[in-house]
Amino acid sequence: MGLYDIILRNRSYRRFYQDKRIDREELVNLVNLARLSASGQNKQALKFVVVTDPEKCDRVFPSTLWAGYLQNWDGPGKGEQPAAYIIILGDTGISSSFGVDHGIAAQSILLGAAEKGYGGCMIGSIKRKELRRDLKIPGKYEVLLIIALGKPKEKVLIDEVRDDDIKYWRDDQNVHHVPKRSLDDLIVDL
Repeated sequence: MGLYDIILRNRSYRRFYQDKRIDREELVNLVNLARLSASGQNKQALKFVVVTDPEKCDRVFPSTLWAGYLQNWDGPGKGEQPAAYIIILGDTGISSSFGVDHGIAAQSILLGAAEKGYGGCMIGSIKRKELRRDLKIPGKYEVLLIIALGKPKEKVLIDEVRDDDIKYWRDDQNVHHVPKRSLDDLIVDL
């Protein structure tokens, strides 16, 4: 499978087979992809919390906010919640600013997950105080992102943007549709 195919598989999945666990070693291997990725000024100021234990996953889930465009959906229900999480932290003892490093790391992790047949969702809408309290995250770490992971339990399709509407939506079969602008709309010829 080439990179193009992996990118097509790497959608933002929000429903998973919760009982299909991902073992810690697989998550550590995904973190290693992030470790090897680019880092601004090569500071390497990111740290990662690997969560595989179901009880600990249950402590992470309430701190996540899901799919803002889906007005009548509060996120995945029991049995469809993520099987694992990788929480990306910024170590303020190394840097006070993390630029785009966590985005680069998250994309590397998600591409690696897609290659292995997993799906994920990068979550920036986080109840940070609650997460810090529930996981006892030390104050020197800034909570940057949560990556929810698991075996996808939903189908996600890419559609063309129509009438400049970029909002994702679900059809009556519960298929998740993600409008993407055309390539011609993105290229600026100067």
